[in-house]
Amino acid sequence: MEREEILTCIEKQKAERAFWDYKKRIKALKKLYQNILLMKEDIFAALKADLNKSEVESYTTEIGMVLCEISYMLRHIKKFSRPKKFRSEFFQFPAKSVITPCPYGCVLIMSPWNYPFMLSIEPLVDAISAGNSVVLKPSRYSHNTSCVIEKLVQKTFETNEVIVVSGGREENAFLMEQDFDYIFYTGSTAVGKIVMQKAAEKFTPITLEMGGKSPCIVDKTADIPLAARRIVFGKFLNSGQTCVAPDFIYCDKAVKAQLVEELKKQIQIQYSEDPLTNENYPKIINQKHFDKVKNYIDNDRLLYGGKVNEEKLKIQPTLLDSDFDRPEMNCEMFGPVLPIVTFEELDEAIAKVNSMSTPLALYFFSQSKQNQNEVTSRCKFGGGCINDTIMHIASSTLPFGGLKQSGMGQYHGKAGFDTFTHYKSIIDKKTYFDLPVRYQPYTDKHYKLIKFFMK
Repeated sequence: MEREEILTCIEKQKAERAFWDYKKRIKALKKLYQNILLMKEDIFAALKADLNKSEVESYTTEIGMVLCEISYMLRHIKKFSRPKKFRSEFFQFPAKSVITPCPYGCVLIMSPWNYPFMLSIEPLVDAISAGNSVVLKPSRYSHNTSCVIEKLVQKTFETNEVIVVSGGREENAFLMEQDFDYIFYTGSTAVGKIVMQKAAEKFTPITLEMGGKSPCIVDKTADIPLAARRIVFGKFLNSGQTCVAPDFIYCDKAVKAQLVEELKKQIQIQYSEDPLTNENYPKIINQKHFDKVKNYIDNDRLLYGGKVNEEKLKIQPTLLDSDFDRPEMNCEMFGPVLPIVTFEELDEAIAKVNSMSTPLALYFFSQSKQNQNEVTSRCKFGGGCINDTIMHIASSTLPFGGLKQSGMGQYHGKAGFDTFTHYKSIIDKKTYFDLPVRYQPYTDKHYKLIKFFMK
């Protein structure tokens, strides 16, 4: 799509506000749901080409999550869109107080490459549910999926409702210069800073969904075999290219040896002894990212794995003995390399986690209720799980989002509707009576009445 055409579409979306009526939103979401099912095989093929995802993983982590979000919104749009009445204070008499949900207008959604379908379409669903039109900018790195998304959007929506803009940095820069009513960005912290700066220039409200070094804390009361099973699932899903994946294990020194052995067993059970030849094991997105992750593998500190396949851009699930001074502990890993660090006291672990940049997620494995309460109440993080990993993201009833460096704002379900909604507070004042106490000239009697009611 040429730039002049994009600008025309943006102006058209702002002027026409196609989804102002919630009934049109319901109709559009039903059509989107059906078209996703019709194009399911194309989506599978695109995700296979971009990330080597299996059909099961593609459905579970991408298509299925989007369908669940659409189903949730279809059940709740009417209720969410309804103005809500509130009691008016006595000094407002006679009046009606209401809060009216209104769409922002034309929304820009910028999505990443690691879950290219889900992280494009799920916020799109929330934005449409709230009544907005959308300019969707998927990642150029996941080119095949971006092409399928463009076909899906063209099949489902008119250009005054939703358009897809393809391309890379130049297109991103061009879009950031436009005057959108809201910006929703998912991606790296570095780009998130640029998005925030550009949005600030126009006072555009934003949501940022980023990442960070999400810790996985394991204390000595944990069920170690179960912890290992769930950590391996969460860490090596999509070959570690998950924003909420456990970025490092922070375990009690007393259980490290047992945990490492159980992690090794689970890697072999879940991914076979040679994942590099496993057709269901995803690849790294591109050569640049492959080289970056590979360079963190230090053979002198290997606990397991470390093998790579340059041709297929695959890296074996890898466990790495580490400490906080190592290079891999100074950035988000975003690949199938899992550093393991130890602590001696839980207070030490809590203090260290809080001294780091605020992570998008935190996971804590423990059977001690006291320890669970200590970690969840004292540590700063976006969201997380006790005795599991990443599953908090797979719910339309729980808001999902980061904090500080890992993001701002939330979405999924009602939180997603709220994110893309401006709530207007309105006093509907009646005309048959007018309380005189607020008008000059002020009297002692009026002043006493004001103090009686305003307290």
